[in-house]
Amino acid sequence: MTYQVHTSNAVQKTLARLVASPITRTVSLLALCAAYIQGPLTKISDFNGALAEMEHFGLHPTAFFAVAVITFELAASAMVVSGFMRWAAALALAGFTLMATFIALRFWDMAPGMDRMMATNAFFEHVGLAGAFVFVAASDLTKGAGK
Repeated sequence: MTYQVHTSNAVQKTLARLVASPITRTVSLLALCAAYIQGPLTKISDFNGALAEMEHFGLHPTAFFAVAVITFELAASAMVVSGFMRWAAALALAGFTLMATFIALRFWDMAPGMDRMMATNAFFEHVGLAGAFVFVAASDLTKGAGK
């Protein structure tokens, strides 16, 4: 037995208008980039913490990598939200996210337990985030930044 959900044409048109509105697009892109806006702002406000984070992950010289990450995340986020070469910034953020995920969330090296479970969940959430950025790039390349 199969069930089908029937939605009226008027409801679909209303939802399409709402979901495709410029306000919804901008808010959605800001939400997608939220971690890449909040993270660098936190690093700027606590630069010693940013240096410690780079040290923790073995990235040297730490100051160079801290400044590079801050600059990259803020610039790429601004590009995604504004539409300026959105596809390139979205692909760059997808690649950055995957790279950082494989560096920071190595759950397979952890002992079983809560920490491993949390790292596993975060790992796959980040994979999903990278996928969302690829989807944004594909949409931008096929439909154009302003559409």
